[in-house]
Amino acid sequence: MTEIARRGLCLVLSAPSGAGKTVISNALLASEPRLRRSVSVTTRAPRPGETDGVSYHFISQAAFDRAEKNGELLEWARVLQGKHCYGTPRAPVEQALAAGDDLIFDIDWQGHQQLRGRLKGDVLGVFILPPNLAALESRLKGRGGDTDAEIARRMRIAQDEIGHWREFDHVVVNDHLPDAVDAVRAALHAARSATARMTGLAGFIGSFGGQS
Repeated sequence: MTEIARRGLCLVLSAPSGAGKTVISNALLASEPRLRRSVSVTTRAPRPGETDGVSYHFISQAAFDRAEKNGELLEWARVLQGKHCYGTPRAPVEQALAAGDDLIFDIDWQGHQQLRGRLKGDVLGVFILPPNLAALESRLKGRGGDTDAEIARRMRIAQDEIGHWREFDHVVVNDHLPDAVDAVRAALHAARSATARMTGLAGFIGSFGGQS
C-alpha cells in the first residue's frame, strides 16, 4: 500500500470500568503496527510485574509538581482522594505525532477534555459503552474480589461517566467484542486518512502533474 506522510493522532478510549476498553486497546495494539500505547507518569510506587518506562514512568511527587507547573504534562489528575497523581508527558506525544505515529490513551473523560484542549485537531475520542447497565454490573461481579459496596460505587461512577458521551467523536457499544474492535479500528483508519492529517498529500498529488 502506498504510504503518504501524515501527522499522527491520539486515540483516546474512555469507558466506565468493566465496559471492555482495555481488551479493545490490547486488540488494536496487537494488530496496528503504527499504534503504540502512551506511557503515563505516576507518583505511586510500582506494583509487582510493572516496569518503569513500560507500564508507567514512576516519578516523585516533587518531579510531578515541577512537570505540571512547567507545562510538561498534557493532562493530569489526582486519584484516590489525592493520594497519587497521574499524567501524560507532553514531549513523547508531540514527537510521535510529528513522526506520523499514533498513540492510544486509556484515560477518563476529564483527561480527554484536557488532551483535546491542548492538542486541537490531534485527538480522536471514542467512548465505549456496555450494552446495558445489567451487563456492566455482571462484568464487574465476574471479575471477583470486589465487595457489593465497591461494585455499587463503581456503578454510580459509571452512570456519571456515561453522561459525557456527547463529548466524544464516536460511541461504540461493546456487545460483541470483535465487532467493537472493528468499529474502533474503522474510526482510527478514517481519521488517519483525513485530508488535514496527510502532510505529504500535496507532494504526492503533485507527482501526477500539475494537480497540487
